[in-house]
Amino acid sequence: MRGCEDEGWCSCVAWWTPTWDGFSERTAEENRQLRKYLFAHGEYDGYLAWEMDQPVGWCQVGPRDRLHKLREQFDLEPEMGTWAITCFKVRPDHRRQRVAMQMLAAVIEDLPSRGATRLEAFPKRMEGADPTALWTGPEALYTKLGFQIVKDDPRRPILALELT
Repeated sequence: MRGCEDEGWCSCVAWWTPTWDGFSERTAEENRQLRKYLFAHGEYDGYLAWEMDQPVGWCQVGPRDRLHKLREQFDLEPEMGTWAITCFKVRPDHRRQRVAMQMLAAVIEDLPSRGATRLEAFPKRMEGADPTALWTGPEALYTKLGFQIVKDDPRRPILALELT
């Protein structure tokens, strides 16, 4: 069974598919084609961290209400101005070098200029998990940058940061 933790397979389209049914059976090519479709329709939903001319990190973030599956899974009411972080990746050879922290800080600084007033995150709580399984970002990363728990679920809490 594959999931978004499989490097390169997902293409960060997990929340763009209508349901989780059959998602793990999708091919890397199907996911790449959906990603290309999203780009072709103006959906540039993330930030890249660069070192020299090489990408070393990715944070998928955009208006939360465009992702119906996310809203349904977490039972969220529509909320203008609320954006969501839905994927976070750092290249393995750049982990534990503060790349994610610096990237998230830059995202937080930039989002108000894009109309965001609130930023939500949906980390998984998995004791001792491999970093690749935490594709929604580790909870500690968010709390270090001021996110507060707004729904304390033992497996999938919702954290939020009010943006100024």
